[in-house]
Amino acid sequence: MADYKPKRSRNIYSPGQEKPFKLSRSKIESFVKCTRCFYLDRRLGVNQVPSFPFNINSAVDALLKSEFDQYRVREEPHPYMVDAGIKAIPYQHENLDKWRENFVGVQYFDESSNLILHGAIDDVWKSDENELIVVDYKATSKNDKVNINAPWQRSYKRQMEFYQWLLRKNEFQVSNRGYFVYCNGQRNREAFNERVEFDVDLLAYDGKDDWVEPTIKKIVDCLSQDEIPSPSERCDQCKYNQEIKQYY
Repeated sequence: MADYKPKRSRNIYSPGQEKPFKLSRSKIESFVKCTRCFYLDRRLGVNQVPSFPFNINSAVDALLKSEFDQYRVREEPHPYMVDAGIKAIPYQHENLDKWRENFVGVQYFDESSNLILHGAIDDVWKSDENELIVVDYKATSKNDKVNINAPWQRSYKRQMEFYQWLLRKNEFQVSNRGYFVYCNGQRNREAFNERVEFDVDLLAYDGKDDWVEPTIKKIVDCLSQDEIPSPSERCDQCKYNQEIKQYY
């Protein structure tokens, strides 16, 4: 967090610019959550304060990718998939490594908006019907059974829907149904003993990507205006900024 720089001079949108502007999945999520913070970031170059990295989650993510890749090479379903009755195998594609890479990911140039939309996926499976299945890895640790029903998990669903949309725009046949491979660290063990064991659930989700293109249009409209959007009552950062004004 000590390396945080509040202002930058690159990756700033200029209305009417000829060069396509890159916009990641996370920045689209930022717009959905707060147009003001998004505008300050992408139009004015005021960096949002980053959150702390979840290194344990990243480790689980890397290990799951490695594990599923072993079955990908053999063109066999992972036991998780077999146990869940999912008729699919991990998908092999020459660009899979790029699709997984941060700041690269699956990309699509939207000519109407002059935006390059991109997002890094965790995994893709191929069904018996030759449809691609978007898969996202999640890790947590709580006493309750994992689910995707909490209001804050709507962002997880938008994430999956955006990946589905990107792959469709790249002319792939994509299933509406995706899966969250959700790993829940067990807390009921007698001791740590240098390891954490996980319960793993495959949670199905039927995505609807019809919100993506209208949102892209709203993003362009937002970035093209000269007036900063009003603070959002739903945004914690906006509420914080409003509260501390009295002490300036």
